[in-house]
Amino acid sequence: MHNFTYHNPTRIIFGKDTTDQLAEEIKGYGKNILLVYGGGSIKRSGLYDRVMKQLVEKNVFELSGVEPNPRLTTVYKGIQMCRENKVDFILAVGGGSVVDCAKAISIGVPYEGDVWDFWKRKAYPKERVPLGDILTLAATGTEMNGNSVITNWETKEKIGFAGVLLMHPVFSILDPCNTYTVPANQTVNGVCDMLSHLYENYFSHPDDTPLQDGMAETIMKVVFQQVFVAIDKPDDYDARAKLMWAGTLALNNMIPLGMEGDWGCHTIEHVLSAHFDIAHGAGLAIITPAYMKHHCKFYPAKYRQYAVNVFGIDPAGRPDFEVGMEGIARTKEFFKVMGAPVSLTEVGIGPEHFDRLAREIVKNGPLGNYSKVGYEEMMKIFEDMK
Repeated sequence: MHNFTYHNPTRIIFGKDTTDQLAEEIKGYGKNILLVYGGGSIKRSGLYDRVMKQLVEKNVFELSGVEPNPRLTTVYKGIQMCRENKVDFILAVGGGSVVDCAKAISIGVPYEGDVWDFWKRKAYPKERVPLGDILTLAATGTEMNGNSVITNWETKEKIGFAGVLLMHPVFSILDPCNTYTVPANQTVNGVCDMLSHLYENYFSHPDDTPLQDGMAETIMKVVFQQVFVAIDKPDDYDARAKLMWAGTLALNNMIPLGMEGDWGCHTIEHVLSAHFDIAHGAGLAIITPAYMKHHCKFYPAKYRQYAVNVFGIDPAGRPDFEVGMEGIARTKEFFKVMGAPVSLTEVGIGPEHFDRLAREIVKNGPLGNYSKVGYEEMMKIFEDMK
């Protein structure tokens, strides 16, 4: 296990009706609040009114319409609003995209240059406007980490900026009741995302990490068990609570401690959605099984472990590779039964795009850490995804 340092400053307020604790959590952060949210679902669900009642003593400025793949142009707009109105605190109410956008605004306000410099690794943030969030979708784990993914639509770049202490929310309110009205397809996409976060670290070096593996396997099994309950009965509190906490644990950066992480699937997906604007979770559902099949040739024992410990597959004296491939097939079938896409054809990406996309994916060199994926390997993975 590799050396590590771990510090997580985010205060989690979890449980039923914790939304009503907002006024107490936010009271010490000044009068001017930027409220960041998406396309209006928080108004239809009544959450907007509930939040505004608790902000009655604040001056609230609203940035709405944050995109599912949050755009740099929206970040710019939020930065300008904060500067013009001397905003003291940013409150994100929504899913991972809304929180990621708020994080980018937070570190962009005090920075004299272009906030995109941070994502292009030309600068590193030293200040921020503090932020908090009320989460409405179990998925990304952004509510308890220092990560943010932003899309520059003009340059067709979707880039993650990760591990930044200043981008940790000071508090995150996780009220599972706020996920009751999430459409089934968004619940599915969220599950695909949280599972991918687990896979990216589980299938990585070093392999001798039984504690981290056991934590990841348990969360995977909970997700597999609870997602269909949540889809069939959207207001099942126990299922929604378990999924919400699973999403947080999947990427609050505790599980990967002492591990490298691979992150090849996310690298591929960022290129696909930067060009085709597909849902992040949907892209990961398509990519993950094909990417797993590539790795299984090199690390069959780890995929055997996954198949046996997560799916309960009987190895029955079979070769590790065969057992591992059965686990991968079960994974793909799970995505399909949930209603996630499992081929590029389903999201309108044909073979005529493969060469261009593969070259862009590996333009900075082979991707991944578990085993390197170059152009030739990427083209084979694309063939398996079509």
